[in-house]
Amino acid sequence: MLIRVTDQELRTDEAVAAVASPRAGAIDVFLGVVRDNNLGREVGYLEYEAYPSMAERVMREIAEEAKERFGLEDCAVLHRTGRLEIGETSLLIAISSAHRSAAFEGGRWLVDAIKKQVPVWKKEVWGDGGAWIEGPESLGVQQAPAGVRE
Repeated sequence: MLIRVTDQELRTDEAVAAVASPRAGAIDVFLGVVRDNNLGREVGYLEYEAYPSMAERVMREIAEEAKERFGLEDCAVLHRTGRLEIGETSLLIAISSAHRSAAFEGGRWLVDAIKKQVPVWKKEVWGDGGAWIEGPESLGVQQAPAGVRE
């Protein structure tokens, strides 16, 4: 299982290779990509902050649960931190399973669980400012990391 929080570019080929298996008839890949707008505002770029060791631990726990719940062969979960420009990948998930339905269902569940539970914070930056948005609601964490100012 490949689990990583990094400030380096995420590589789809690495994630696919990590989950490939002769038992798998399907590999599903999800890319969360930085878009140029949100809620009617033009977004210039995003900044992501995380506690890597904690985020990786939670991502591993979620991936293990997904494997068990959906009968998956393997999962790769990679999340990027730092400044990301429009079009760059912030979240990469690859899932292998015997059949496509498990890969699709498990992948969607995994993405949703990661968005809710993993301690990663996202700041949207616009032409006239920015704000930390979203967060691991299920952990009760609603603010930016200590020392980070809006």
